[in-house]
Amino acid sequence: MSFPALSSIMDSMIDWLFGKPLEAGAKAPDFTLADQDGKKHTLSKLRGKNVVLVFYPADETPTCRAQLCEFRDEWAEVKAKNALVFGVNPGSADNHARFRDNRSLPFPLLVDEGQQVARMYSASGLMVRRTVYLIGPDGVIRYAERGKPEPAKVLAAAG
Repeated sequence: MSFPALSSIMDSMIDWLFGKPLEAGAKAPDFTLADQDGKKHTLSKLRGKNVVLVFYPADETPTCRAQLCEFRDEWAEVKAKNALVFGVNPGSADNHARFRDNRSLPFPLLVDEGQQVARMYSASGLMVRRTVYLIGPDGVIRYAERGKPEPAKVLAAAG
């Protein structure tokens, strides 16, 4: 392997390990993705609502399950904040549908084939980097954090 190729791999690994999410105050990149039922969702068509994007590595893993179920359990607060929640990862529609049904999730799980949207939101890598965004009604990012922040902390950015 040549030195430039190795350098590129190392840069990618360092970014995956230590890279930051998009900054609050930035315009959220627009996208269209299908959910577990094949219904298409376009971010720009959701203006007027707060939109929570939860990028997570895999369906039915302990931390992912806990994180998405926390948003389910805070559903009254989600609705009170005029918010929509979307789970996002590259899993199949069938896997998403089973996960959503098994856990009674009241929100769609979007199929991000090839991590195209995760890449736009600085959440892509060998596996999706657990990252949560709240996008305001104006399409501007109001909250961005890696990991598993509490839903109340995320929703506080909705105002």
